[in-house]
Amino acid sequence: MTSSTSPADPGDSAAPSHSKVASNPLVRGLWIVAGLSCVAVGAIGVIVPGLPSTVFFIMAAAAFSRSSERMERWVLNLPGVGKLVADYRSGLGMPWRAKVIAGSMIVVAVGLSSGLALSSWTWRGVVIGLGIVGLAYIFGRVPTRH
Repeated sequence: MTSSTSPADPGDSAAPSHSKVASNPLVRGLWIVAGLSCVAVGAIGVIVPGLPSTVFFIMAAAAFSRSSERMERWVLNLPGVGKLVADYRSGLGMPWRAKVIAGSMIVVAVGLSSGLALSSWTWRGVVIGLGIVGLAYIFGRVPTRH
């Protein structure tokens, strides 16, 4: 895997990451499939409460940076989410309000899943544990943009 040699300019959401595009057509095709899959799940996440969307668009942009600069620019220019992806790449983090909304959605989704949908204490523990990891990551590792 290669890393970005020059980060995207935060003022230009259309700036690709300048990562090395895979030279092998099969590998490039797999990255495109991965990127399109992430876009599909992210699009579903826009509609379904509790399913994150931005993280899937971030992963899509990363996959496209290894396969297609045109597809990468497309993700970076999507209304609403493109700026969030560019901000994440630039290290600007999330606004506090977005963190609170994301954290609230995690708590609601974990609460409903573990309280209503799961009868096994093992799976409840797994879901609650993953929810705690998600909250810890959002509030502990992702920078807060002011």
